[in-house]
Amino acid sequence: MTSDPALTASDYLDGAREMTAADRPYLAHLLAEEAARRTTDPATAAGIRASFPDPTATREETA
Repeated sequence: MTSDPALTASDYLDGAREMTAADRPYLAHLLAEEAARRTTDPATAAGIRASFPDPTATREETA
């Protein structure tokens, strides 16, 4: 993922919310991860990561 320095954590969070609404959880996770990286407060970054978990880590296999 390329990183645009003109974009803010808020911009990435907006994108993550849009991807969630569009049922694109992995893209939402990637955008939220970038938002968390751009956040200086560790508690806020942790909250962002918790709100958009990695869907590949939480996915359950079906038979």
